[in-house]
Amino acid sequence: MRVVSIRRYPVKSMAGESLESVELDARGLVGDRAWAVRDQDSRLASGKSTRRMVRRDAIFDYAARTDLGAVLVSDGTSEWPAGDPALDAALAAAMAADVRMASESDVPHFDDGAVSLIGTATLEWCARELDVDADPRRLRVNLVVQTQTPFVEETWFGRQVTIGGVALRPTQRIERCRTIDLPQDGVADRTRWLKGLGATRDMRVAVYCDVATPGALAVGDEVLLD
Repeated sequence: MRVVSIRRYPVKSMAGESLESVELDARGLVGDRAWAVRDQDSRLASGKSTRRMVRRDAIFDYAARTDLGAVLVSDGTSEWPAGDPALDAALAAAMAADVRMASESDVPHFDDGAVSLIGTATLEWCARELDVDADPRRLRVNLVVQTQTPFVEETWFGRQVTIGGVALRPTQRIERCRTIDLPQDGVADRTRWLKGLGATRDMRVAVYCDVATPGALAVGDEVLLD
């Protein structure tokens, strides 16, 4: 097994960036979900509404990337550095709400885990058996790993996964929401993945991992189980 792709999301719910290598600390991929769009009630813009988040689908019209340590946000026409008042004004207009960019503080930007991971065999099974566009960008996962058996990553709980200089500890399956069916992150069309998962997989696909040993990993690194 080897890592086939790495994806980081500098701003929660916006389109992310593909990486060849990345550093991980105890929090997860360095810079992942470091920023979010936050309103006056401290709720984060997302594709769903929860205690911490509020549904603002306009968030999917924006993409974020990292350049020389700075986070840059684009709407496809203009690009601004995170924290620029002009970006806040553009976001507020697009979302028709009093929102602004904010770095992580009292409201955590992660949902339930530091690093998300899925196997290629799981994606292939979903595409074949559920007849959906199983593009991993829909799941907003950090790591895609080459596997031979569907859902094998769900058997790794209680074990340590070593990739490059990093050790991960899988902790739980990930429950999905409506976001996976929406156009986002370069995926232009809708699909019906969530319905199929509800009927066959109790709405869950991919796994969360905690970082046991920080370090660096890269595309092509071997995935070892202890």
